[in-house]
Amino acid sequence: MATTSKARSQDRARVAGGQDHEVKYEARKEGISKEAVKKTVKNVGNSRKKVEAELDRH
Repeated sequence: MATTSKARSQDRARVAGGQDHEVKYEARKEGISKEAVKKTVKNVGNSRKKVEAELDRH
């Protein structure tokens, strides 16, 4: 992971569907399964805003 504040900001703006800890965090935060998070990331991309918006719709 990059060490600059700009890079960290970019990292927070993404959900890495292949990173178990990020998927687990998002699943716990939204109260859904890890599989649902992975499916959503695959469907809408890895933008955290898009993932959260899609999860909030359901």
